[in-house]
Amino acid sequence: MDAAFLDRAGDPPLATRPPATLPLAALYDRVRHHVPAIEWPALAEDIAAIQALKRARNAVVLAHNYQSPEIFHTVADIVGDSLALAREAARTDADVIVLAGVHFMAETAKILNPDKTVLIPDPAAGCSLADSITAADVRDLRRRYPGVPVVTYVNTSAAVKAGSDLCCTSGNAKAVVESLGAPRVLMIPDEYLARNVQAELPHIEILTWAGHCEVHERFTADDIREAREAYPGVTVLAHPECPPAVVAQADFAGSTAAMQDYVETRRPAQVVLITECAMADNLAIRNPDVAFVKPCNLCPHMKRITLGKIRRSLEELTHEVTVPDALIAPARRAVERMLAVRP
Repeated sequence: MDAAFLDRAGDPPLATRPPATLPLAALYDRVRHHVPAIEWPALAEDIAAIQALKRARNAVVLAHNYQSPEIFHTVADIVGDSLALAREAARTDADVIVLAGVHFMAETAKILNPDKTVLIPDPAAGCSLADSITAADVRDLRRRYPGVPVVTYVNTSAAVKAGSDLCCTSGNAKAVVESLGAPRVLMIPDEYLARNVQAELPHIEILTWAGHCEVHERFTADDIREAREAYPGVTVLAHPECPPAVVAQADFAGSTAAMQDYVETRRPAQVVLITECAMADNLAIRNPDVAFVKPCNLCPHMKRITLGKIRRSLEELTHEVTVPDALIAPARRAVERMLAVRP
């Protein structure tokens, strides 16, 4: 590494070093605009314990972009959207994976790492999309539409993935559908994601399911119009789980990873992220020159994950996520077919 990029001790500068290598004071500098100083000592105790436990157990913490800054910027080893976390889960050499996210993400990590211990700090951290469809529903759809390939959003249970041809995320949904070369595709369970992909692929008939994300379905086109009136010139980025009327009003629609790339490469002066609130909080820390404005909605399931629960998860190795052996192979095949498709 060039000496210009080293600090006085010969290490990479603090801003680019992973959390596990940083002193607590440097970690607080990362989150000081989001964590009051009076709350830091209690959080720092948990952070120090988590870092020690990770070393002792050869564990990693995977954190979704919707995790709060005190998790995302202090104890997470790998961060990203569902696609990035799935890819990194497939590559990790850790013995223990702690998924700071929701249950279907932990199941996906287990599907890709059946011999590793996968933990979720709160088993009640669920997902309205995953709850909207069952394996029996998939079997019924296959009977109703014989021969039509089934593309399943990763926001689903292992049993639903196992009944599918391949999975997708919001980051590669369009590419996955195109990769099939089929004139007709079943895309489940997110109706709005499917309809937004349909708008980009008019030559393919996409059959949908009436599942919705409880965070994104609450946004309306009026939210965007009000944001533009309040902040003239603001750039609007929307998640494709939002209703099509919302996506149509946005300047750009994409996954959380795509939103991050947009902000970090185009550097808009003011931006509103039509997605979960923590996304803007985490990007604001990394992009202090960009003004992030509301609206946003909170995901109650993501917010079930806390530093205290991550610490307890590592201390007690709870709550372990398991997937029945009969589901591992077909679910893994669907996920790996997704990972092979590049957006």
